Amino acid sequence: MSTLAEKFRLDGRVAVITGASSGLGVAFALAFAEAGADVVVCARREAMLADTAAKVEALGVRCLAVRADVAVPDDCTAVATRAMEAFGRVDVLVNNAGIGTAAPATRERPEDFRRVLDINVSGSFFMAQACARVMQPGSSIINVGSILGSTTAGLPQAAYCTSKAAILGLTRDLASEWTGRKGIRVNALAPGFFPSEMTDEYPDGYLEQMLPRVPAGRVGDPAELAAAAVFLASDAASYVTGVLLPVDGGLLTG
Repeated sequence: MSTLAEKFRLDGRVAVITGASSGLGVAFALAFAEAGADVVVCARREAMLADTAAKVEALGVRCLAVRADVAVPDDCTAVATRAMEAFGRVDVLVNNAGIGTAAPATRERPEDFRRVLDINVSGSFFMAQACARVMQPGSSIINVGSILGSTTAGLPQAAYCTSKAAILGLTRDLASEWTGRKGIRVNALAPGFFPSEMTDEYPDGYLEQMLPRVPAGRVGDPAELAAAAVFLASDAASYVTGVLLPVDGGLLTG
């Protein structure tokens, strides 16, 4: 029987991280490497993806970088296939790839709205579907949602909020379908405010205005979110499936 500390380890496992060319995706990749997993990183920007892979390998584990657009089902299948060819297994998927828009709802272009849903929702499903086909019992899928699937935060983000609310429904359905039948747990994270390419685009002073809503009084450190993902992927969470775990400094308590 493993010790409590050992239950949080991921040695010998393989984790696929989408959207791993920057920001939170890099934090996820490094955290899983520190927990002992070999890592498959995928994103559309190959040069930045190679930089992530180098950082992961510097931690002493193996890393495979695969260029992929998660909105393209064939790309998702190729990621799972490449992972199996390189490592012989896929144990964890972190569906982190995502984009957002901030256009007023009356002026949101149909193609922009659809693109957000294509990547954030369809892409999460296509990657989950591709990985679930090769995963063994005991595997874990972690969908990255947002607090904006449950609340609003003063910006016009209809497409993004819609997509992140959909992630919760997707997570619950896949958990219901796959946990008992395939032994694959499916959970979701709901990050609050963390530094990322998206928050870099926020208007000046926006985050400072939002902090009074956050009981912790600060934005999150990406490592704090990544630690929650490692927990959900590990045997320490073996009885946790179908949940939305907010990592938001308490924002949703208000």
